[in-house]
Amino acid sequence: NKKGQAGGFKPVLVTKDDLQISVLATGNVQPKNQLSIKPNISGRIEKIMINEGDYVKKGQILVQLSSNERATLLDAARAQGPEALARWEGLYQSTPLLSPLSGQIVSLPTVPGQVVSTADTIMIMSDHLIVNTQVDETDLAQIKLNQKATVTLDAYPDQPLDATVRRIAYQSILVNNVTTYPVEVWPDKVPTFMRSGMTANVVFTISEKDNILLIPSEAIQTQRGQSVVLKADPTPTNKPQPVTIQTGLTDGKQTEVVSGLAEGDKILIKTFSAGQLSATSAGTNPFAPSRPTPRSGGGGGR
Repeated sequence: NKKGQAGGFKPVLVTKDDLQISVLATGNVQPKNQLSIKPNISGRIEKIMINEGDYVKKGQILVQLSSNERATLLDAARAQGPEALARWEGLYQSTPLLSPLSGQIVSLPTVPGQVVSTADTIMIMSDHLIVNTQVDETDLAQIKLNQKATVTLDAYPDQPLDATVRRIAYQSILVNNVTTYPVEVWPDKVPTFMRSGMTANVVFTISEKDNILLIPSEAIQTQRGQSVVLKADPTPTNKPQPVTIQTGLTDGKQTEVVSGLAEGDKILIKTFSAGQLSATSAGTNPFAPSRPTPRSGGGGGR
């Protein structure tokens, strides 16, 4: 409507669409518990039973170790021939190193034949990969335990993961002078391509509604505690008519209309010039009709 626009209004149709309220955060993939595996005796690694990336169960044999004494004895028997070596290997069994918990082997820097002590870390395992993210304190009230979330890894943007909030920290941390709280998000199913250290984007869904009436939030004004919009008058006068509405869900840009308008209605958004913006900041009601500017008198008196 050119006439409406010339008069300082922009027409907008009331339409139906879906609306989702969410909180966005970034984080990193980390093990929930990371454990350094050290040998229970000093000696030599004879055989490694697993590979890096394998998932193991608690009590599973990870490595076969020879004590320093056994290693010395086997080396001497090996010089005597295969029969002597086999006999002493049967008499003097190797020492197994068992997995202390179920999880994934995330680092395996050792090789068979390597001599190690009880102070050496021969592998690292994690029990469960999670996403550790930081949520701004202004959004924290909207995050709840067991709330559903969606995780998207930067390395695999086309494969989002369903996840659940498992922990909300009580102690804040300062990130770039912003107060945030660590929030642990656990994928419902950890995919094989997920790796510790990956960057992740997390979307916490607060609320959502489908096929609802929506209008731009900037069209709504508050008068005497009520939400009011300007509805275009279908008559030839095209005069804006204030209409009281009831609002619902909002994401700041769009707002749900519960009652007062129907799909296809045309509402008007007030447009401002620089002068009008100055007047508004001084307290002028933008819904009030424009008044003519007084003309200067011709007299020279002060």
